[in-house]
Amino acid sequence: MDNITQKLMQKSESTKKDSLGKMISLAALILIVIVVVSIFAFVMSRGLSTFITGGVHVKDFLFGSTWNPSVVNPQTKQPYIGALPMIIGSFLVTFLAAIIATPFAIGTSLFMTEIAQKRGAKIMQPVIELLVGIPSVVYGFIGLTVVVPTIRHIFGGSGFGILSGTIVLFVMILPTITSMTVDTLKSVPRHYRESALAIGATRWQMIYKVVLRAATPGILTAIVFGMARAFGEALAVQMVIGNAALMPHNLISPASTLTSVLTMGIGNTVMGSLQNDVLWTLAMILLLMSLVFNLIVRAIGRKGEMK
Repeated sequence: MDNITQKLMQKSESTKKDSLGKMISLAALILIVIVVVSIFAFVMSRGLSTFITGGVHVKDFLFGSTWNPSVVNPQTKQPYIGALPMIIGSFLVTFLAAIIATPFAIGTSLFMTEIAQKRGAKIMQPVIELLVGIPSVVYGFIGLTVVVPTIRHIFGGSGFGILSGTIVLFVMILPTITSMTVDTLKSVPRHYRESALAIGATRWQMIYKVVLRAATPGILTAIVFGMARAFGEALAVQMVIGNAALMPHNLISPASTLTSVLTMGIGNTVMGSLQNDVLWTLAMILLLMSLVFNLIVRAIGRKGEMK
């Protein structure tokens, strides 16, 4: 009797495997949390050192219009580290690329899901996957050899600037927004479409009054994800924007973004110096913006669930 009770109390092989799987999953989750927290802590500590140990005022850094960390301002005794030109440049190329890409992405998604489902998916899906797989340096090189000379020929100037960066980013984020929008449109319940058609709505009325409205939260999420990728893109933008840390006066004058200044300057500074710390502060701004984009996505998702 005791042997039977002991055998019943013992864990089976399946239970042991389940426990092992839970432990491995928990360890992986803890490791991911530790890595994310460590990245945030490291970047924040390095970025805030500009203001804590460097004595730079936050207002001068965020709203200053001159960027030249190697030159000291004789009045303030601080280097010229106004990051406003890069911040404006980053937001300009991001919003302009999203504004241009969104109509193309929605139109392509509707063609693939509502207008020509079989033929559209067969033709466009490989194109989207191909665009996703192209490396950033290839986009940048194409922009450097095609987009920049074209803009120079049409508008004059050097060809480098916000417009060139916008066009390159538009092509880069288009597949991201399109693929997520396609998934959102496919998730709209079929009875929404059938109910609209049953009460006499035309096909186009069904699409823009029912399907698009039901998919609005998902489409907005796709746009924000595309903007997040555009905001953090470095190499392709660096090759076509001109890398001039100046306030952009128009779309065809050379400018710069947070990422372009980071990639160009991080290898030319000494760790621990103020010139290096200000670059980490730019990285901190990028990190905080990625967090803001994620919070926006979560807010949109909660709003969609409430509806």
